[in-house]
Amino acid sequence: MNRTEVTQARFLNSLLLLWLAGIALRLTILAVPPVITLIHDELNLSATEIGILTGLPSMLFALAAVPGSLLIARLGINAALVVGLALTAIGGALRGALPDVMWLYATTIVMGAGVAIMQVTMPPSVRAWVPDRIGFATAVYTNGLLLGEILPILLMFPLVLPVAGGSWQWAFVIWSVPVAIIAVIVLMRAPTSAIDRSAPQRRWWPDWRNALVWRLGLMLGTINATYFATNAFVPDYLRSTGQSEWIRATLSGLNVGQLPASFLLLAFAGYLERKAWPYIACGLLCVVATVGIVFGTGAWVAAAATLQGFAASAILILALALPPLLSRPDDVHRVTAAMFTISYTCAVIVPVISGLAWDLTGIAKTAFLPIALCGILLVILAPAINHVPRTGS
Repeated sequence: MNRTEVTQARFLNSLLLLWLAGIALRLTILAVPPVITLIHDELNLSATEIGILTGLPSMLFALAAVPGSLLIARLGINAALVVGLALTAIGGALRGALPDVMWLYATTIVMGAGVAIMQVTMPPSVRAWVPDRIGFATAVYTNGLLLGEILPILLMFPLVLPVAGGSWQWAFVIWSVPVAIIAVIVLMRAPTSAIDRSAPQRRWWPDWRNALVWRLGLMLGTINATYFATNAFVPDYLRSTGQSEWIRATLSGLNVGQLPASFLLLAFAGYLERKAWPYIACGLLCVVATVGIVFGTGAWVAAAATLQGFAASAILILALALPPLLSRPDDVHRVTAAMFTISYTCAVIVPVISGLAWDLTGIAKTAFLPIALCGILLVILAPAINHVPRTGS
């Protein structure tokens, strides 16, 4: 092959690896909502315990983000990504090994730590592997992430649970197998960049005085909290209102609704990434969608959840592209780690508050009030994006 063909082959290989790693980011996590009622009944969980179970991955995304930055600085981007994939597969598969809620929590922590490490490696991987197409490459791996969210929702009942003999425990094992396979593929095919080779000299502790990471973290936090809390409480909420038959359609809408935004951002991310109005518009859409889920019935609930997924996805893609765009190449992992620490701290707090609101009041609708407030906070924070200085080169 000539030089152009080699460059093109490397480009396509990098995009494929980013897409596969993106899929692995969510497969094991989003296997939970479709079977949350089975877990609820078998382990006799309260609404607060469900909120904790849902919030644990987000807590690890926050707590393990900075250690993930350290891992990148010491081992390099590629090795850190493989470690994250391995932990995700192992922790995800072991969640149902024992019929005990504390075991479920412990293995969820291992899985969440793996995903947290992966998440911190993705923006640096984009910058190192595809430095000339950062916005596009971010949209590609986010497209994989969204597919990884959708597949468990769509395939759990018609395919995976029957294969697993109706066992949610074995279903978790099945969803962990593709993650292990992706780990092997990344290990064999990940490109090595000059940035990765300089790993031992890199700094890893984030600059917490940098206003950029707080702006990014809080804005991303509103969307992460909205998405995870909605996934957590839709099944039991619909069951409490006598609409159990709409659980699958609503969860499918919430997750499938993200794909159109993903495809739109593949084309337009470069035009929208530093503008405030997309964040304001999507924040308002999230508020409207939450109201629709709470007060709608039947197909209207599913439609509102679809709108929620679309708006959340658009903001997710735009926010994830900012660390590699705004940071120096050897600082992307530090900015990303700080952003995830802040954003997923928000995502931990909101589901727990939602569960407590439901338990304390006995009113199912109150679980969605903190979710609606997240959309309002995004609208308030959004204008700051116009003033973020560009520090990358």
